[in-house]
Amino acid sequence: MTIAVSPQSLPALVLNADYRPLSYYPLSLWSWQDAIKAVFLDRVNIIAEYDHSVSSPSFSMRLPSVVCLKTYVQPSRNPAFTRFNVFLRDRFECQYCGSHDDLTFDHVIPRAHGGETTWENVVAACSPCNLRKGSKLPKQAGMFPAQKPYQPSVQDLHNNGRLFPPNYLHDSWLDYLYWDSELQP
Repeated sequence: MTIAVSPQSLPALVLNADYRPLSYYPLSLWSWQDAIKAVFLDRVNIIAEYDHSVSSPSFSMRLPSVVCLKTYVQPSRNPAFTRFNVFLRDRFECQYCGSHDDLTFDHVIPRAHGGETTWENVVAACSPCNLRKGSKLPKQAGMFPAQKPYQPSVQDLHNNGRLFPPNYLHDSWLDYLYWDSELQP
């Protein structure tokens, strides 16, 4: 699974005031129009630029490829409980068979048996596995998730998001992504 980013659209990577991306998945990108607007509103510093420029009759400016917020945005401590974040926690993989196709989510303890829709009871599942398990308990169905469902931290989701980079990464972004990657000698 990758996020489609068009290099022709010249997006700007958005960094927090600590020079880390606001998010890794999806990667925090702004359109070039939004980046320029933020520059003129004095909300960001330009860190790197593309070779392309935009012009008006009285002004010309190279398009920003990396911008850094002037004010630090405190990241959320707890990620929102959304279908997307469940999939990201589970690495876009069915927790029963490992498939990456036709994902939905499954209540490990079915709602018919009192199971709740919470981080600790919902896992990513492909439609065939979800249908096969139905409203049975894991022991009845003989189906157990590969990983016990849990409430992830924002860092957990960031780490998993790094496993699914966009289809396009501009060279000017690379110094600000994957901070824990090994340096080349």
